[in-house]
Amino acid sequence: MKDVATPTSPAAVRAATTATYAAFIGSGLAFASWASRIPQVRDQLGLDPAALGLVLLAIAAGSLLALPLSGPVVTRIGSSRTVMAMAGLLGVGLTVAALGSLAGVVPVVIGLFLLGFANGAWDVAMNVQGTVVEQHLGKSIMSRFHAGFSLGTVGGALIGAGMVALHVSVAVHLVVVAVIVVALVVWQAARFVADDDSSSSDADAPKVSALTAWKEPRTLLIGLFVLAFAFAEGVGNDWISVAAIDGHHVSAALGTLAFAAFLTAMTIGRWFGPGLLDRYGRTPVIRVLTVIGIAGVVLFVFGPSPAWAFVGTLLWGLGSSLGFPVGMSAGGDDPRRAAARVSVIASIGYCAFLAGPPTIGFLGDEAGVLKALVVIAVLFGMAALIAGSVRPLREVS
Repeated sequence: MKDVATPTSPAAVRAATTATYAAFIGSGLAFASWASRIPQVRDQLGLDPAALGLVLLAIAAGSLLALPLSGPVVTRIGSSRTVMAMAGLLGVGLTVAALGSLAGVVPVVIGLFLLGFANGAWDVAMNVQGTVVEQHLGKSIMSRFHAGFSLGTVGGALIGAGMVALHVSVAVHLVVVAVIVVALVVWQAARFVADDDSSSSDADAPKVSALTAWKEPRTLLIGLFVLAFAFAEGVGNDWISVAAIDGHHVSAALGTLAFAAFLTAMTIGRWFGPGLLDRYGRTPVIRVLTVIGIAGVVLFVFGPSPAWAFVGTLLWGLGSSLGFPVGMSAGGDDPRRAAARVSVIASIGYCAFLAGPPTIGFLGDEAGVLKALVVIAVLFGMAALIAGSVRPLREVS
């Protein structure tokens, strides 16, 4: 496959923008489709909670292996080919897990490992393309790509709920999703623009290796910055409903509504954030959002009534919205070094998605889940202190 002939032409950039949205939406749709059928897979395999947790760990294991490897791969073959290859692998993994649920635990674990590996490398590659498109457009748009991922997850969850209601089998549902997602994403990823502009005056400069990126102070600081926001987002996904039900003693329905409010606020922030980023700059906007996030967590934890906690949930989601995509944009400021740097940043940031649930669980055993969430406010504060690391390179130099 060859790169787009005129990667900086307006038509090519518009096509790449649409294609990048498709990659983010497809990733979210595929992952949420699987997640929506976990209860049925658990029942088919007769898994208790501990066994189910170990099975699901296969996804995290695959992603953690893929993230540090994806930088060199994207640098070598480009984000377009990487996304196309990983879409195919994700389709295989989802199909193996779906059909494996009819046979036993081992094929499900194998399928989920492949799904996690594909998702990790796909994530880095599509974020690299997102930074390239952002630079061609000359405006901040990365957070809208991440909003597309959120919309994909909502769509996947709703479709999954419909499949359950219609008694469609897990195997049929997920195999159909795999075929559709692979076909859509492979078709669209072929329209990505080149990851670096061959017409640039410094295009022949050496590309940074993944090992070198791990030694760059700015890249590591951005990784910590992303980790803080990933922790806030991941813990919100995993614990808001539980904390609202157990800590504020609301009904299960209201607990679910609190989680939905969190996701809605985060999606709204990601969709409307680009205008603020372009007008005021990354660092000032992020620092304001960290204050909003801290206020939200404090209200959620210490609010005198469920109504105040609900307001806190909205502020928490809004405060969490832009950190991850802004970190990806900062990692891709130099297109020649984007793949390695985004890989490092994602590797550090995704540790939060693994560490978040057990950390809150451990602290919750000691002080209660609700009070354990205060650690998120501390991480928001840390993110505010190092927010200068995400300034565009042209402002740093």
